[in-house]
Amino acid sequence: MLFRSLYSAIGNPEDEANLQTSPTHSQARPKYPYQRPTFLKLDTVDEIQVTADHAVRPIIVPRDVNALPWSAGYAETINAGKSRQNEDQSCVCEGRISVVVGGRMTHIPYTLFSVYDGHAGPGCAVAASNDLWQVIQAKLENVGPQLVASSDGKDSYDTIWPSNRSVSTESLVIGALETAFWEADQIIGEEKKVYHMTGGCTVLVALFILGKLYVANAGDSRAVLCRQSRAYPMSFDFTPVTERQRLQTIGRLQPHLLGDEYTCLEYCRKPNRRDIGSRVLYRDAHMTGWAYKVVQDTDMKFPMVYGEGKRSRLLATIGVTRGFGDHDLKAQSQMGTIYIKPFLTPQPEVRVLDIENENVTSDDILVLGTDGLWDVVSNEDVAAVVQRGLTAWDNESRAGRYRYISLAQDLVMAARGKLKERNWKRSNGAPATIDDISVLVIPILPYKNEYLSHKRGEVFDDSRLEDGTDAMEIEKSDSGSPKHNCDIENKHSEQNQS
Repeated sequence: MLFRSLYSAIGNPEDEANLQTSPTHSQARPKYPYQRPTFLKLDTVDEIQVTADHAVRPIIVPRDVNALPWSAGYAETINAGKSRQNEDQSCVCEGRISVVVGGRMTHIPYTLFSVYDGHAGPGCAVAASNDLWQVIQAKLENVGPQLVASSDGKDSYDTIWPSNRSVSTESLVIGALETAFWEADQIIGEEKKVYHMTGGCTVLVALFILGKLYVANAGDSRAVLCRQSRAYPMSFDFTPVTERQRLQTIGRLQPHLLGDEYTCLEYCRKPNRRDIGSRVLYRDAHMTGWAYKVVQDTDMKFPMVYGEGKRSRLLATIGVTRGFGDHDLKAQSQMGTIYIKPFLTPQPEVRVLDIENENVTSDDILVLGTDGLWDVVSNEDVAAVVQRGLTAWDNESRAGRYRYISLAQDLVMAARGKLKERNWKRSNGAPATIDDISVLVIPILPYKNEYLSHKRGEVFDDSRLEDGTDAMEIEKSDSGSPKHNCDIENKHSEQNQS
């Protein structure tokens, strides 16, 4: 029997911990020990263990309001027992691109927020949260001279090769993010051969640089801009259903990747042997509509994309189609020789918001969240929670600095709910998520004010300082790049139980 049951074929949407991985390096040491986000300052095993109570699911927030740039908020909670550890990770980094132009050192500051949703183990998410920002930094430095030109008021520049086309600085930043995602995934693939690095992860990055916000998404985490109770998506989820045509096209052009067990066709109802000779509605990779075909023996193969919504699975195994890792993942098939990685991609979709030229207010908030939030809370619900929270806090008072941490906490609570009669329920009585939840709440106005201040003349230029150092110099690693969370001073995190 090819599949034990239909349920096992499409997989449990809340449990992907049983995905098959190669045991070749199962005894190897991990590249990084398991961690929670560094800005939480959970440094010991005992401190981390406090966050891993599956029965209580404490909501963890930074104790120090200055733990994140612009007093941004963060909150997280662990799942209800579907995996031993919280497989989400987050990273925040403040850095700068250093460029020598005309014999003078010039710096372009940037701030990066990111969330990673791991599956089949936390290893890949931990590695990505530690390494991706460094790859992005290197890619931005590659185009540093052109970015400096843009900071001087030049919107585009001429390429070094003769061409009739000018290239915008916006497209250079997008290209830096795209190439960084691909390179980071390649690095993870190579390091999986050396280190014990389980599973894979989705990736969502928000990069603030040169007066703009760049949101790069590879997976089903999501970014939403909340403005006056309205939600404006800054990313869209990638799932087997939303990426049906891309996946089917790969299967159609390279049928050997599907073996003898899967088909690139999709059916309105999976045919069985009694249907042979009759007609069934189907669609191929090149089709957006449906048509009829006569059922043949080849149609007995299992569809490569099966199920709907959150329960959809690629090759009956995995519910995500973009992200990092999964290089050794094989399909749940009879032969066990079909690799899934050729169908997965680290390619991000990048969306841009021109903050410098937007009419930004203190109520404009960017929310980044893993799918544990979005599985049960809609974009509109998130915007409503944010607006209520903003109204409740006075932004001008000292206590108002905690408003964004409070908002992140409210959003996690909205998705986690409370434990009632052994089930997690939301306030409206609907089922809550039992997945890990991580949420970043980022105000936009502080960045705009900061950027405009720099643009008016407070530029990072070493030539202005008598001792040759920068008043805003940040600590550097041995390689000369900014350290992870280099400008952030944190305290121990605390838990908040409902």
